[in-house]
Amino acid sequence: MSVRWGLIGASTIAKQFMINAIRAQADGEISAVMSSSPERAKAYAAENDIPLAVSTLDDLLGAGIDATNELHLEQALAAMKAGKHVLCEKPLALTSADARTMVATAEAAGVVLGTNHHLRNAGAHRAMRDAISAGRIGKPIAARVFHSVYLPENLQGWRITKPEAGGGVVLDITVHDADTLRFVLGDDPIEIAAFTQSAGMAGSGLEDGAMCIWRFKSGVIAQSHEGFTTKFADTGFEVHGSEGSLIGKNVMTQKPVGTVLLRTAKGQEELSFDHEDLYVRSLRQFHAAISGKGQPSATGEDGVWSVASAEAALLSEKSGKAVAIDPKLGGAA
Repeated sequence: MSVRWGLIGASTIAKQFMINAIRAQADGEISAVMSSSPERAKAYAAENDIPLAVSTLDDLLGAGIDATNELHLEQALAAMKAGKHVLCEKPLALTSADARTMVATAEAAGVVLGTNHHLRNAGAHRAMRDAISAGRIGKPIAARVFHSVYLPENLQGWRITKPEAGGGVVLDITVHDADTLRFVLGDDPIEIAAFTQSAGMAGSGLEDGAMCIWRFKSGVIAQSHEGFTTKFADTGFEVHGSEGSLIGKNVMTQKPVGTVLLRTAKGQEELSFDHEDLYVRSLRQFHAAISGKGQPSATGEDGVWSVASAEAALLSEKSGKAVAIDPKLGGAA
């Protein structure tokens, strides 16, 4: 039986990654695309060989689809109440309260809600997680995430101009780093202190750079750097333990690339991992979850954690204090 997808938003990201990932599934097909602009919907459908173009959510939900990708709270809630499974782009919502409402709505409707935190599907990150859980670096002590990039002009738009749409680097990138740290460490953050900056790209009072210090339940401390304005920076992810270190280079990316080095008293080795497309893996797990086999790569609950972390980071920047992270309460001073 096929899983028929309806795309909400004729987006560049969907064109680059989601469409191919859906079609790579043996049971995946795209039935419709929705854009508030009928002209854009028709052009996008023609360009990407999608049979139906619509301009309202009602028309999309009535088009015989089984699942949607979502961009906005109201659309996600309407889709779930209509019995559709939802794979939501991050951030899951703009507040942790709204994110918790989405999780509760999915549970009440009996549908699958996933958060599209693509980095969980990277072979590099899963290799690091496996090495840590196998004890290859001993007890984790500290971590560092380098996730400052240059946002290309075609992706700037709302990310640097619209706070109401989830603009700013914290809701765009820090949410990913929160999820990546949780996934690889197998640990939850309990506190964050953050500084942000506007280095010339973002407007409307938004931030285009951030540095965060995190404390986790186990006692691990971490630092992360997120940005839109660094043209020549590499990305990376390091985890340092009592018996070794993991050094991931060029791994904070949508592409299945990068290297992971393990350094211990025995010397240095490069870990092997698969290079499967991150979105293909994400869609495979989402389809399996729809069939009752396991969970999405990142669940709705995982999305709540990320939003709560971002809330706490923004509150820390505003208050000048470290802020507790509680997914049930959001950021609390």
